[in-house]
Amino acid sequence: MKTNGIFNKRGQATTEVVLLFPLFLIFIIFMTKIFGLLVLVQKMEIASAYAARRWQLESHLTAYYANGWDQTFLIPSIEKNIKDYLGFNNPAMRAFYNLKNVDISVEKVQYWNKVTVTVYTNPPKFAMLCRYNKLEVCKDLRIRDKCLKGYDYVCGDGGRLQVTKHVPNRDRPIKFILPLGADNKKGVK
Repeated sequence: MKTNGIFNKRGQATTEVVLLFPLFLIFIIFMTKIFGLLVLVQKMEIASAYAARRWQLESHLTAYYANGWDQTFLIPSIEKNIKDYLGFNNPAMRAFYNLKNVDISVEKVQYWNKVTVTVYTNPPKFAMLCRYNKLEVCKDLRIRDKCLKGYDYVCGDGGRLQVTKHVPNRDRPIKFILPLGADNKKGVK
């Protein structure tokens, strides 16, 4: 095998590599932040399904228990489990997702309960993007509203992600039939 021809050839210009490598790293950081935001949204969907199902199965219809046990134990227990699942208890995940706070609210109506999980995030730490004036960056009138929302998320106070689930009350929607066996047409004697 001839190897002496390899070492005598000129290599790649190092200035190209040195100049493009930081741009590549910035691009990778942006992509991981966007991917992290997508993962957070998916985790919120799963957490809201858990909260809605647990509320449906464990909440009470009577005012005595609804104001007592549901508000003092059930909602804090659901919130604790959701915080654990989303990564509030893990410092690395909390920093990567820029998590600030989570809020769970339940709105009761006659037949449905509206369970809402809201996650508040800190703004991503990209100071180089916030050097310019908001109105100068968002000049194009076609995308101005979305641009201003994005600028407020990146350079303002962060974002608010919200997922809502509607679950029915625990009342039975169909007539309850006692399991009396195969011959239940005659009734009980």
